Amino acid sequence: MKAILHGHRVRLGPVTDEHLEQISSWFNHSLFLRRFDAAAARPRSYDSLKKWRDEANKSDSDFLFSICDGETFIGFVELDSILWNQRNGWVSIAIGDADLQGKGYGSEAMELLINYAFHELNLHRLQLTVFEYNQPALWLYEKLGFAYEGAQREFILRDGEAYDMFIYGLLAREWREQKEKNAEEELE
Repeated sequence: MKAILHGHRVRLGPVTDEHLEQISSWFNHSLFLRRFDAAAARPRSYDSLKKWRDEANKSDSDFLFSICDGETFIGFVELDSILWNQRNGWVSIAIGDADLQGKGYGSEAMELLINYAFHELNLHRLQLTVFEYNQPALWLYEKLGFAYEGAQREFILRDGEAYDMFIYGLLAREWREQKEKNAEEELE
Protein backbone atom coordinates (compact mmCIF):
# COMPACT_ATOMS: atom_id res chain seq x y z
CA MET A 1 0.00 0.00 0.00
CA LYS A 2 1.26 3.46 -0.92
CA ALA A 3 1.92 5.94 1.89
CA ILE A 4 -0.57 8.76 1.44
CA LEU A 5 1.12 11.49 3.46
CA HIS A 6 4.81 10.69 2.82
CA GLY A 7 6.71 11.51 -0.34
CA HIS A 8 10.35 11.13 -1.31
CA ARG A 9 11.47 14.23 0.60
CA VAL A 10 8.51 15.60 2.50
CA ARG A 11 5.79 14.34 4.77
CA LEU A 12 2.51 15.93 5.69
CA GLY A 13 1.65 15.95 9.37
CA PRO A 14 -0.07 17.94 12.08
CA VAL A 15 0.62 21.63 12.55
CA THR A 16 2.17 21.89 16.02
CA ASP A 17 2.46 24.80 18.42
CA GLU A 18 6.11 25.20 17.36
CA HIS A 19 5.04 25.42 13.73
CA LEU A 20 2.58 28.16 14.63
CA GLU A 21 5.43 30.21 16.08
CA GLN A 22 7.24 29.98 12.74
CA ILE A 23 4.10 30.70 10.71
CA SER A 24 3.52 33.78 12.85
CA SER A 25 6.97 35.05 11.85
CA TRP A 26 6.09 34.64 8.16
CA PHE A 27 3.19 37.02 8.62
CA ASN A 28 5.74 39.77 9.25
CA HIS A 29 7.09 39.54 5.67
CA SER A 30 5.40 41.60 2.95
CA LEU A 31 6.14 39.21 0.09
CA PHE A 32 4.63 36.27 1.96
CA LEU A 33 1.55 38.26 2.95
CA ARG A 34 0.94 39.66 -0.51
CA ARG A 35 1.19 36.30 -2.21
CA PHE A 36 -0.84 34.47 0.40
CA ASP A 37 -3.88 36.63 1.03
CA ALA A 38 -6.02 39.36 -0.52
CA ALA A 39 -6.65 40.89 2.89
CA ALA A 40 -4.60 43.87 3.95
CA ALA A 41 -1.09 42.80 4.91
CA ARG A 42 -0.76 42.63 8.69
CA PRO A 43 0.93 40.40 11.23
CA ARG A 44 -0.98 37.46 12.69
CA SER A 45 -0.65 36.60 16.34
CA TYR A 46 0.18 33.18 17.65
CA ASP A 47 -3.25 33.06 19.32
CA SER A 48 -5.12 33.80 16.07
CA LEU A 49 -3.12 31.11 14.27
CA LYS A 50 -3.77 28.65 17.11
CA LYS A 51 -7.52 29.32 16.77
CA TRP A 52 -7.29 28.75 12.97
CA ARG A 53 -5.41 25.46 13.48
CA ASP A 54 -7.74 24.25 16.23
CA GLU A 55 -10.85 25.04 14.17
CA ALA A 56 -9.41 23.14 11.20
CA ASN A 57 -8.66 20.16 13.45
CA LYS A 58 -12.27 20.07 14.71
CA SER A 59 -13.83 20.49 11.26
CA ASP A 60 -14.96 17.67 9.00
CA SER A 61 -14.53 19.88 5.94
CA ASP A 62 -11.07 21.37 6.59
CA PHE A 63 -7.74 19.53 6.57
CA LEU A 64 -4.55 21.33 7.54
CA PHE A 65 -1.12 19.70 7.27
CA SER A 66 2.42 20.78 8.03
CA ILE A 67 5.07 20.19 5.36
CA CYS A 68 8.28 18.78 6.83
CA ASP A 69 11.56 17.56 5.37
CA GLY A 70 12.76 15.33 8.16
CA GLU A 71 12.52 17.50 11.25
CA THR A 72 12.59 20.78 9.30
CA PHE A 73 9.24 22.57 9.10
CA ILE A 74 8.86 24.07 5.62
CA GLY A 75 5.26 25.22 5.35
CA PHE A 76 1.70 24.03 5.28
CA VAL A 77 -0.98 22.87 2.87
CA GLU A 78 -4.68 23.17 3.42
CA LEU A 79 -7.73 21.52 1.93
CA ASP A 80 -10.76 23.42 3.12
CA SER A 81 -14.36 24.46 2.55
CA ILE A 82 -15.21 21.00 1.26
CA LEU A 83 -18.73 20.68 -0.09
CA TRP A 84 -19.24 16.97 0.51
CA ASN A 85 -22.45 16.74 -1.51
CA GLN A 86 -20.58 18.15 -4.54
CA ARG A 87 -17.22 16.51 -3.63
CA ASN A 88 -15.40 19.84 -4.17
CA GLY A 89 -12.73 21.49 -2.07
CA TRP A 90 -10.30 24.42 -2.04
CA VAL A 91 -6.54 23.94 -1.76
CA SER A 92 -3.75 26.27 -0.71
CA ILE A 93 -0.07 26.07 0.12
CA ALA A 94 2.40 28.28 1.95
CA ILE A 95 6.17 27.93 2.16
CA GLY A 96 7.35 30.79 4.29
CA ASP A 97 11.13 30.76 3.93
CA ALA A 98 12.12 32.20 0.55
CA ASP A 99 15.29 30.06 0.58
CA LEU A 100 13.13 26.90 0.53
CA GLN A 101 10.88 28.03 -2.32
CA GLY A 102 11.53 26.75 -5.83
CA LYS A 103 13.26 23.59 -4.60
CA GLY A 104 10.43 21.10 -5.28
CA TYR A 105 9.04 20.94 -1.74
CA GLY A 106 5.81 22.67 -2.71
CA SER A 107 5.31 20.47 -5.75
CA GLU A 108 5.73 17.27 -3.75
CA ALA A 109 3.54 18.53 -0.89
CA MET A 110 0.78 19.52 -3.29
CA GLU A 111 0.97 16.13 -5.01
CA LEU A 112 0.52 14.45 -1.64
CA LEU A 113 -2.43 16.72 -0.82
CA ILE A 114 -4.05 16.14 -4.21
CA ASN A 115 -3.64 12.36 -3.89
CA TYR A 116 -5.13 12.54 -0.40
CA ALA A 117 -8.09 14.59 -1.67
CA PHE A 118 -8.86 12.35 -4.62
CA HIS A 119 -7.92 8.91 -3.28
CA GLU A 120 -8.56 9.11 0.46
CA LEU A 121 -11.42 11.63 0.63
CA ASN A 122 -12.88 10.67 -2.76
CA LEU A 123 -13.28 14.25 -3.90
CA HIS A 124 -14.13 15.00 -7.51
CA ARG A 125 -12.77 18.52 -7.94
CA LEU A 126 -10.17 20.80 -6.38
CA GLN A 127 -9.96 24.52 -6.93
CA LEU A 128 -7.83 27.45 -5.94
CA THR A 129 -7.28 31.12 -6.55
CA VAL A 130 -3.98 32.83 -7.29
CA PHE A 131 -3.01 36.42 -7.94
CA GLU A 132 -1.69 37.20 -11.41
CA TYR A 133 1.59 38.57 -10.00
CA ASN A 134 2.40 35.34 -8.14
CA GLN A 135 4.36 33.74 -10.97
CA PRO A 136 5.96 30.94 -8.89
CA ALA A 137 2.52 29.74 -7.77
CA LEU A 138 1.11 29.95 -11.30
CA TRP A 139 3.97 27.82 -12.58
CA LEU A 140 3.44 25.25 -9.80
CA TYR A 141 -0.31 24.93 -10.30
CA GLU A 142 -0.03 24.57 -14.06
CA LYS A 143 2.75 22.00 -13.66
CA LEU A 144 0.44 20.01 -11.38
CA GLY A 145 -2.29 20.05 -14.04
CA PHE A 146 -4.65 22.70 -12.69
CA ALA A 147 -6.57 24.34 -15.54
CA TYR A 148 -7.18 28.07 -15.80
CA GLU A 149 -10.93 28.61 -15.49
CA GLY A 150 -11.29 32.37 -15.37
CA ALA A 151 -10.41 35.55 -13.56
CA GLN A 152 -11.89 38.04 -11.21
CA ARG A 153 -10.66 41.13 -13.00
CA GLU A 154 -8.75 43.77 -11.05
CA PHE A 155 -9.59 42.01 -7.78
CA ILE A 156 -6.39 43.02 -6.00
CA LEU A 157 -5.36 46.64 -5.56
CA ARG A 158 -1.76 46.92 -4.42
CA ASP A 159 0.62 49.89 -4.57
CA GLY A 160 -1.60 51.80 -6.98
CA GLU A 161 -1.93 48.87 -9.41
CA ALA A 162 -4.88 46.54 -10.10
CA TYR A 163 -4.31 42.80 -10.54
CA ASP A 164 -6.56 39.93 -11.53
CA MET A 165 -7.22 36.93 -9.31
CA PHE A 166 -7.20 33.74 -11.37
CA ILE A 167 -9.35 30.69 -10.69
CA TYR A 168 -7.89 27.25 -11.38
CA GLY A 169 -9.47 23.80 -11.09
CA LEU A 170 -8.41 20.17 -11.25
CA LEU A 171 -10.71 17.18 -11.71
CA ALA A 172 -9.96 13.72 -10.32
CA ARG A 173 -10.02 12.15 -13.79
CA GLU A 174 -7.56 14.75 -15.11
CA TRP A 175 -5.19 14.00 -12.23
CA ARG A 176 -5.49 10.24 -12.84
CA GLU A 177 -4.89 10.67 -16.60
CA GLN A 178 -1.86 12.88 -15.96
CA LYS A 179 -0.38 10.32 -13.54
CA GLU A 180 -0.94 7.48 -16.03
CA LYS A 181 0.71 9.51 -18.80
CA ASN A 182 3.70 10.34 -16.59
CA ALA A 183 4.10 6.68 -15.63
CA GLU A 184 4.07 5.64 -19.30
CA GLU A 185 6.66 8.27 -20.17
CA GLU A 186 8.93 7.01 -17.38
CA LEU A 187 8.76 3.48 -18.82
CA GLU A 188 9.87 4.64 -22.28
